[in-house]
Amino acid sequence: MIYLDNAATSSPKPQTVIKAVERSLREFCANPGRSGHDLSQRAALEIYECRKKVCEFFNGPSEDKVIFTPNCTHSLNYVLKGLLSPGDHVIASSMEHNAVARPLHQLAKQGVEVDVAEVIFDDMDATLRSFGALIQHNTKLIVCTHASNVTGMVLPIKEIGALCRQYGILFVVDAAQTAGIIDIDMEDMNIDFLCIAPHKGLYAPMGTGILIARSNLPKTVIEGGTGTMSIEIEQPEDLPERLESGTLNLPGIMGISAGIDFVKSKTLDRIYNHELKLMQMLYDALESLPNIRLYTSRPQKDLYAPVLSFNIGGMTSGEAASKLNNYGIAVRAGLHCAPMAHKRIGTLDIGTVRVCPSVFTSPNHIHELVNVIKRIIHSSKNYYIY
Repeated sequence: MIYLDNAATSSPKPQTVIKAVERSLREFCANPGRSGHDLSQRAALEIYECRKKVCEFFNGPSEDKVIFTPNCTHSLNYVLKGLLSPGDHVIASSMEHNAVARPLHQLAKQGVEVDVAEVIFDDMDATLRSFGALIQHNTKLIVCTHASNVTGMVLPIKEIGALCRQYGILFVVDAAQTAGIIDIDMEDMNIDFLCIAPHKGLYAPMGTGILIARSNLPKTVIEGGTGTMSIEIEQPEDLPERLESGTLNLPGIMGISAGIDFVKSKTLDRIYNHELKLMQMLYDALESLPNIRLYTSRPQKDLYAPVLSFNIGGMTSGEAASKLNNYGIAVRAGLHCAPMAHKRIGTLDIGTVRVCPSVFTSPNHIHELVNVIKRIIHSSKNYYIY
């Protein structure tokens, strides 16, 4: 199978990641930091070393501000529900995933004011002005995706961060599609809360998430055992324990650690340039076909993450993806849990076929995808030209 669904989760995983997970189960199968015996302490040390690695990779504030979560959606929920209260105002982008849109919808029902800043395609200055125009006296935070999981469009994160600093607003970034692919520097970009899906660009196992928090959260979403201050009925105040109730996913965390080492060995620049070149190659090939609908301009460096959406004339995205699957090509179809983005590009009714490569994708994989698309077009009974 040619796997091109890496925006959902990366596949295959590097052998070093697989070996790290296996090693965790063989050598560190104890509850980290919950007991005084050597095995528990060794497991806790592995987690601490991964915290340091994550902090360094994203230039976070300190390793104790690195929180391990079940996934990026949990990270975003912890932040949004931990910070916002009735009467607060929050600004999100028009390209948000449901991991942001649904928590904000719930918070709006509780009295939080929500505004949506329009993302202007290929114009970061205009997008920045969209955010700036919505700031008001009670704006508590801005939350936005670093790059759309539908179009790949990159938002001007550093500039939005500077805007937040200017107005004393907290800045929350959903880096699900960029962490491990595009350089992220929390200090330089003035990011207060960075939410990460390490099973994507960091090649870690599924069921892992990261939150890097510059400051604490006044409210918690879940409470429970943390291994510290057990006599107290109140949840601990200090990070990371405040947000890490229950047993941590040690195999997944050791997979994150190995995934970061893998990405560092390849370097972010090489990974990004390789994957973007593949999407440019695909875009150029599809643009030459008269019955293919593309929804963005040609992906350009620094303006797009390596994600490309398209449709084939005469069929829904689901039908097209099913036909590709019959040829052994795995892509994602539908709304990609991001109806806001699909509303923005006018595809709420049919969705899009989404392609996302990885470091393991080759030009031959893209050539084969294009050849199969041509076969599908020529065999389609409902052929029409967009």
